[in-house]
Amino acid sequence: MKLQADRIGPLDMFKIGVGPSSSHTVGPMVAARQFRSLLTDKILTNVPLDAALRIEVELYGSLAATGVGHGTDGAVCAGLAGLHPRFSDTADIWNVMPSLQKEPVFTLNSHAATFQPDKHLHWLGWTMDGGPLPHPNTMRFRLFQNDVLACEQIILSVGGGFIERIDEHGERVAASDAVEHDEPLPYPFNTAAEFLAVCQSSGKQPWEVVIANQETMGLPEAELRKQLDAILDTMEDCIERGVRTEGILPGGLEVKRRAKSLYTKRSELGSQNGHDLGPSIYAIAVNEENAAGGRVVTAPTNGSSGLIPAVWRTLQEHYNLSRETLQNGLIVASVIGALVKTHASISGAEVGCQGEVGTSCAMAAAGAVTMLGGTIQQMEQAAEIGIEHHLGMTCDPIKGLVQIPCIERNAMGAVKALNAAMLSLASDGHHLISLDRVLQVMKETGLDMNQKYKETATGGLALG
Repeated sequence: MKLQADRIGPLDMFKIGVGPSSSHTVGPMVAARQFRSLLTDKILTNVPLDAALRIEVELYGSLAATGVGHGTDGAVCAGLAGLHPRFSDTADIWNVMPSLQKEPVFTLNSHAATFQPDKHLHWLGWTMDGGPLPHPNTMRFRLFQNDVLACEQIILSVGGGFIERIDEHGERVAASDAVEHDEPLPYPFNTAAEFLAVCQSSGKQPWEVVIANQETMGLPEAELRKQLDAILDTMEDCIERGVRTEGILPGGLEVKRRAKSLYTKRSELGSQNGHDLGPSIYAIAVNEENAAGGRVVTAPTNGSSGLIPAVWRTLQEHYNLSRETLQNGLIVASVIGALVKTHASISGAEVGCQGEVGTSCAMAAAGAVTMLGGTIQQMEQAAEIGIEHHLGMTCDPIKGLVQIPCIERNAMGAVKALNAAMLSLASDGHHLISLDRVLQVMKETGLDMNQKYKETATGGLALG
C-alpha cells in the first residue's frame, strides 16, 4: 500500500547517511541490513549451528548498470555486516568488502555464513525470472542451507534511501525502519491543493500542520526539532569539509575537487562578474563530499544532496535566520518532497534527474519562500517553478559515478531555487500551472523517457 504524502515526514525525506547515492548506496545498505535482521531474528533460530550457510545477492536493472560506480557492492557488504548508513563510521562501512575478500564469512548470531563478493554478488539485467522488474532498482537476497534455498527476499530501492519489499502476495509494501502508524491525522492531505486548503481552513502555518500530524504519529515537536538540528549540523559540516578538502575524487575519472579553490577565490570571482558564486560553491562542496563517500543528508536524494544546504547557507548569510526558521524551512521542504514521491518519483532510475535535482530545487524554493515570510500560495508557486524548469532532465552520469554532470547540476539547481523563490515572493502567488499538475507531467515525462537516460550509463553524457 502506497503511503499518503501526509504520512511522509521530514525525517523520512531528510536522512543522514553516506555517499555517493541514496538509491544505489544507502537503499541497498538498508536492504541488506534488513535481510540480515530477518535471518538473525527469524530464519536461523531453528537452524543447526553446523549447517553450511551461504548468502547470495542479485542486483538488477539500474543497480547492475551503475552499481559499481555508486559503491553498491560495498554498501551491500556493509549492510549484511549489520552496519548502518547513519550511525556507522564511514571508514568502517567501506572497509567491510575488502575484509570479506580476505575472509568471506559473516557471523550471524552463532551461525557462520559464507559470502564472497566476487562470487556471490551477481550483476544481472532488466528481467527477473523471465518477467519485468517491479522497479529499476531491484535486489534479491538469498540464503542457502546445504546448497538448498532456505530463504529469499526481494527488496526495491525506490529513491532517497526509501526501500520497499515484495510480500508473499507479490505486492510492493513499505519496508522502512520507521514504525508505521495508522491513526487518523488532524490535518490529512495527499495533494498540494489539499495541503493549501488545510493550511487556509485551519489558520495554521504550513510547518505547524506537519508538526501536528507528526505528533499524532508519535513524534513530539521537541524531538522533531532536535533531529532537524542534527540534520542542519550535518549539512553545515558537509559544506565546511567540502570547502577545505582538496584532491581527486575516487572512481577513475580523475575529477579534481574544486570547491576549496573556488571558495578561496570567491570574493575575487564575485567582483569580476558581479555575481556571488556562494550558492554554487556550497552545492559543489557538498556533492564532492558525497562523491567521495562521505557523510551527507538525502535532500531528497544523495545525488541532489548539495542543493538545499547551499540555499539554506546562502539565506542564513544574507538574512541571519534563526535556527527555528531554518528548521521550519526543512519541514515545508519535506512536504514538497513527499508530494513528489507520492505522485511522481524521486528516483533517477525511474524518472531521470528531474526526480532528483528537480525535486530538490522545488523543495528548496518552497522552503526559502517560507523562511522569508511568503504566503502558502507563493510557496506552492515557487515549488512549481522548481519542478517545471527541470522537466525532462536526464540521469546520465559518466561511468555511473555521481560526479559528472551531477555535481554541477546541484550548483545550477541551487541558483534556480533561489531565483524561483525570489520570483514568487515578488508576485502575488497566483499562477496558471499548479504544483499538482506539474507533478503529473513529471511522472508522465519520466515514463516516456528512454531507459538509457535513466541512470544506466548507456546514453547521453554517460557515453563521454
